[in-house]
Amino acid sequence: MGMASAAAPLIVSLLYCAALAVHASHVVYPELQSLEATEVDKELRTGYHFQPPKHWINGSKWPMYYKGLYHLFYQYNPKGAVWGNIIWAHSVSTDLIDWVALEPGIYPSKPFDINGCWSGSATILPNGVPVIMYTGIDPNDRQVQNVAYPANLSDPFLRKWVKPDYNPIINPDRGINASAFRDPTTAWYGPDGHWRLVVGSKENMRGIAVLYRSRDFRRWIKAHHSLHAGLTGMWECPDFYPVAVPGGRRHHQNGVDTAELHDSTVAAEVKYVLKVSLDVTRYEYYTIGWYDHAKDRYTPDLDFPDNDYGLRYDYGDFYASKSFFDPVKKRRVLWGWANESDTVPDDRNKGWAGIQAIPRKIFLSRSGRQLIQWPVEEIKSLRAKHVNVSNKAVKSGEFFKVGGFKSVQSDVEAAFMIKNLEKAEKFNASWRTDAQGLCKKLNSHVKGGVGPFGLWLLASDDLKERTAVFFRVFKNNDTSYVVLMCNDPTRSSFESQIYRPTFAGFVNVDISKTKKIALRTLVRDHKIYIELVTY
Repeated sequence: MGMASAAAPLIVSLLYCAALAVHASHVVYPELQSLEATEVDKELRTGYHFQPPKHWINGSKWPMYYKGLYHLFYQYNPKGAVWGNIIWAHSVSTDLIDWVALEPGIYPSKPFDINGCWSGSATILPNGVPVIMYTGIDPNDRQVQNVAYPANLSDPFLRKWVKPDYNPIINPDRGINASAFRDPTTAWYGPDGHWRLVVGSKENMRGIAVLYRSRDFRRWIKAHHSLHAGLTGMWECPDFYPVAVPGGRRHHQNGVDTAELHDSTVAAEVKYVLKVSLDVTRYEYYTIGWYDHAKDRYTPDLDFPDNDYGLRYDYGDFYASKSFFDPVKKRRVLWGWANESDTVPDDRNKGWAGIQAIPRKIFLSRSGRQLIQWPVEEIKSLRAKHVNVSNKAVKSGEFFKVGGFKSVQSDVEAAFMIKNLEKAEKFNASWRTDAQGLCKKLNSHVKGGVGPFGLWLLASDDLKERTAVFFRVFKNNDTSYVVLMCNDPTRSSFESQIYRPTFAGFVNVDISKTKKIALRTLVRDHKIYIELVTY
């Protein structure tokens, strides 16, 4: 399916990813961070991904819905296209697609945030009042947690915010690393009348989700133990939220608001997701498990991989994500940041760096063993001309072009049937921890037993420039199969300095039952967004 808009062909291929993912570390350029863009290259701007009119953007925080409007706050440099001068910019929308930029929401102005306003979350109180909790950098460069309230509750745009003088409401105590103590989560209200929230931290190489409790949202006390921890380095941008279990009174694809958790009947039919962003690798991982309100204990399911190569939240350019409950459509919506940075000179020339990934609906799978993510339904409103190709046989080494449209903006749904899985190569267990390395070794030009097969996207007429999205199937020692998915943009441009990391992952799909695998790919000029479809 395509959204018509000039000219890169779509190639479906049965082909015979390189380099590790680029770290999105915030390198400081003091001499450049306040050089404002005089021109913005509109050709390279995305068509339906969120981005501000110009300059640097990173983490999407504080998404929420209030009085008929979706609100998105995000870290932003108002003075340049590199990281620095970070404030919280603010945009609103009625449909998650078209956005209007407003004046900044939060910026350094008080002693408790004078050296920076970093990430945080929004919570809707029982009386309907939205409150923002965020990390501020104080005069001693300590990371402290602060709150802000709307100045005018009758304003649906929430243009002005007030920071109470009693901030900070959470200080790092002696047992907390004050330079690694940030990103408070959305708070949840327990059956015992206490609010709870989590702040990301670390102790040496041990990532920690530090748990706090409060009765009044003003005075917070650290729990005797953390919510969870792991030997994976600093835990940034934690997200902790409930998901409906299959078979309950609520459909498992519907979202659960944290405000509902005080109801024991609701709490009895949910599981919990703990997502963390790993500062060391710039990947995001999650676990699914159970939460005991009385003991403040979160326990991942026994057979769930609880490590830095377990279940990835996303296999691509995606970091510092944050979810929120949409009360209008009863769904949980996930936002995440795509770095999209090139060299500093290129970013300055084009006038911007960074975008937000397509917002997704997120819910628990029917098996209860993984999360399902899917672009929000509003994306379909952008579809125009429809092109369909079906029952097309493609032999090894062959490819064909999908004709009938020319577009740099398309929504592609493709399904592949594999005749003979017995030809699959044997899987080496040592590959499990390094999908990127395997894609580098077995790229889209290396013939395998089953694969590579997939798509060439944004391909030039002579095919010298193209982005490969492909699969390989391997066979385990038992009768099961392992599916590797790769996004390889190494031939996407002749430019040597352009940002084009390869991403890869082993996807959790049982291909032995249907011998079918499918994906949905949203393409806009230089950005490709991929969703695996399971059957």
